[in-house]
Amino acid sequence: MYLPPESAGRRSVPHTADLRVEAWGPTREECLEQAVHGVCESFLDLRGAQAVGRREAAVLAGSDEELLVALLEEVVYWLDAEGEVPVGVEVAPVDRGVHAVLRMADARSCPVVGAAPKAVTWHGLEFGRGPAGWRCAVTVDV
Repeated sequence: MYLPPESAGRRSVPHTADLRVEAWGPTREECLEQAVHGVCESFLDLRGAQAVGRREAAVLAGSDEELLVALLEEVVYWLDAEGEVPVGVEVAPVDRGVHAVLRMADARSCPVVGAAPKAVTWHGLEFGRGPAGWRCAVTVDV
């Protein structure tokens, strides 16, 4: 799939008994933002959702793949612990990772469109830079 460097987006891909999300962006950080949106939109209809709070997290990792997993695990944690889902995501680079600002909505106020994520897997994990920008693919247990 060819994507121009300025394009960003995400999509869900059929996967047996799990969720697979592909995301892309011109920068590593935008690719991460798109991955978060892709996972959240796979199980809730976020159109019209209103942010009611804000969470910030320093997500540190030894590799880009570990960074992707750690950021998505942060999303799963807030969903499980507080019933919150990000409706806005801003990711900025920091030494050995990223600083994420998540604008959170009450997940219970959003229409359910799929199974909620339970864990992020390492199976088939991809994250890297190519000629058309950054791309990632991740499988999530639901």
